[in-house]
Amino acid sequence: MVAAALAGVVITMTIGTLTGEIVYFGCYAVVCIAAWWAALRPVAGSGARADRRPWLLIALGQTLLLLGDAVMTVFFYFLPEASPVGWMDVPWLGGYAAIGAGLMIMARRRARGQLREPLLDMLTLTTAATLGLWRVMIDPELTASGGQYTAEILLDASYMVGDVLIMAAVLLLVLSPGVRGVPTRLMIVAGFGRLVADIGRVMWQYEAIVMFVSGVIFFANALMVITMMRSDREELVRPGRRTRTLHPARIVFLGLALLTAPAIAVAEGSGSGGERLALLIATVAASGFVLTRFTVAVRQQERAEQLLTYQASYDPLTGLANRRTILSRLEESVAGDVLLYLDLDGFKAVNDTHGHEAGDALLVEIGNRLSGAVRDGDLVARLGGDEFALLCPGPADVSEITALAERLLAVVTEPVGYHGHELRVGTSIGIAVHAGGVTSPGDLIRAADVAMYQAKRGGRGRWVLAGPTPGGASLALAG
Repeated sequence: MVAAALAGVVITMTIGTLTGEIVYFGCYAVVCIAAWWAALRPVAGSGARADRRPWLLIALGQTLLLLGDAVMTVFFYFLPEASPVGWMDVPWLGGYAAIGAGLMIMARRRARGQLREPLLDMLTLTTAATLGLWRVMIDPELTASGGQYTAEILLDASYMVGDVLIMAAVLLLVLSPGVRGVPTRLMIVAGFGRLVADIGRVMWQYEAIVMFVSGVIFFANALMVITMMRSDREELVRPGRRTRTLHPARIVFLGLALLTAPAIAVAEGSGSGGERLALLIATVAASGFVLTRFTVAVRQQERAEQLLTYQASYDPLTGLANRRTILSRLEESVAGDVLLYLDLDGFKAVNDTHGHEAGDALLVEIGNRLSGAVRDGDLVARLGGDEFALLCPGPADVSEITALAERLLAVVTEPVGYHGHELRVGTSIGIAVHAGGVTSPGDLIRAADVAMYQAKRGGRGRWVLAGPTPGGASLALAG
């Protein structure tokens, strides 16, 4: 990254000279070679050949951009009387399309099954951006040509569409769910950096700006390739967990998009400056009210969905995870994870003697004690009735497992005070260890359940560890 930044500085300082051309093409050729190497090399966990498609498209896009630069330079130095228009524009526009398509594939894979909302936000923002860019970049040319769409205007419009395509792809990457690690941040910075510099070069045709943005565009292109070369680049195509929260940044983006067309209309309208200012203020206020009402409605929906999600995932009495949640976590369990299945001994007698309210109070207290006895990262769940389960991520050795079981026996057997009475129960614990291979959640629960009934038959108030252990031995320990 430091080398790419230094190369960008040298390119900025020498652009327009023969030395600058040599430096630029030499450095950019290295970037393109690195892009193809990164796109074609196998990466652990990347899967089949189709997984390399976004990287291949970005490498192709960088190569096409370099080809367009080469065509322009050849015409500039060796065929100054000829026009390179068309010759260089085809690979340049193809480069925009390839890079944009590669970024969109990344976003689509990150948002697998969750692309609708990011896509709607992206379309809103890009529509507003297209309107603004057309007004600033194309309308002045149309005015100068008397409203005639010349070949030059159509070509400039094509470049504007290319910029909008890259903007849309980067926005999808920003708005789609997924991990926001270093690769994602680098790719977003590279995409926006290239976009802003390219638009700046078109809008402000000053030599100093053209020289500066040339180095910025080179660095942004190099940054894309640097991201491709990272060992953790698969983060960019890994699906993220669904989120229903409206991020404040999305509200700001939507507000800007909402105001783009009215702001342009007010700026170009008739009337005095004061009248147009008043109309702009009224437009901003009305748009703000609409956006506020939209935000309130979305927040209310989010709270309702969060409540439904909580009710579907947690036990309403104890607040612990429920059977559905622990089954979901068991789907992701790996070799060495430990499942403990607890059934209270003597709970029916408490209900019969003191009533169901006492039984509920006892279950709440037992749930609190179990939660306090486990490690951070362990999951405590109530499966129903007087049955609990603990999922402990491994790897753990036999001594750690048995020490945990003894600790759980101790906290459960301590009496629970209830309206002047001492409620006493015990527990029988069955323990199963994920031994690797294909193990379904049902298999692991059944193994722990069988071990728990062995503990009950052996006298209750004890634990049984059955099946293959983390050390590979098949045994049945009891304590």
